[in-house]
Amino acid sequence: MRLNGRPNRFALLMMMLGLCGLLVVLAIAGVLSPVEAVVAAPLNSLSGAFNRLSVSFNQAVDELNNLGQLRERIAELEEQLARGQIELLQLREAASDYDRLVSLLSYTTTLENQEFLTADVIAVDQTGIVRNVIINRGTRDGVAVGMPVTTDLGLVGRISGVSANASQVQLITDENSAVSSRLQETRADGSIVGQASGVLRLTFVDLDEEIRQGDLVITSGLGGNFPPDIVVGQVTSVRQFEFELFQEAQVRSLIDFQTLELVLVITSFQPIDLSVFDQQ
Repeated sequence: MRLNGRPNRFALLMMMLGLCGLLVVLAIAGVLSPVEAVVAAPLNSLSGAFNRLSVSFNQAVDELNNLGQLRERIAELEEQLARGQIELLQLREAASDYDRLVSLLSYTTTLENQEFLTADVIAVDQTGIVRNVIINRGTRDGVAVGMPVTTDLGLVGRISGVSANASQVQLITDENSAVSSRLQETRADGSIVGQASGVLRLTFVDLDEEIRQGDLVITSGLGGNFPPDIVVGQVTSVRQFEFELFQEAQVRSLIDFQTLELVLVITSFQPIDLSVFDQQ
């Protein structure tokens, strides 16, 4: 039925309501049960699929939330680990400094009538012929040129320059360094001089004196530049040349100058100037 060329919407609505009512009556009567079973099967499958998808989605969301929490926890643990490692390094460094100080203290107690000043090495120059280090003690601390510098392992060198709060130490490995020394066992005198290679050389030892590999070399005190009986190094090899007036030996210092950190300045020792006697 058309009115003015358009469908009668009211009539169509009434037909739809009548059809719905009929379907309701047939469903109540059980007539549509076979049809409902056929239609419900794919709908149930579709509903189950949607339920499984919903469960999977919820699980994924939970896992993402848990993953975020795990990442935050891992970040916290990594930060705690970094702090622990820093604290461990600080404790190890403190323990190392303590051990070095104990060794230096033990060394100072073995030397009588000597006064010592502990100093830190703050700069190192061992790249050229001149080999020296800078320490953080100067005239304000009573340091003067010529004072010996040692560690518990032996002689380091002597003060060659001083400022108010720092000093330069000429190492015994410097080519311009010469230390009057002697062999500890035989008491044979000689002189320790530095070399460009950093190895020490024992020279001016009489030919009739015996030098053995492994012998300790100590300061002799001759010349007045160093106090006696400070360890200088250990003989590693002996060289004798025909027609030479003296014999020589290679000596290795027990000190690792590349890792030198703490030293002792013997402030009670004043070098003796013997040059006045050369003019007489």
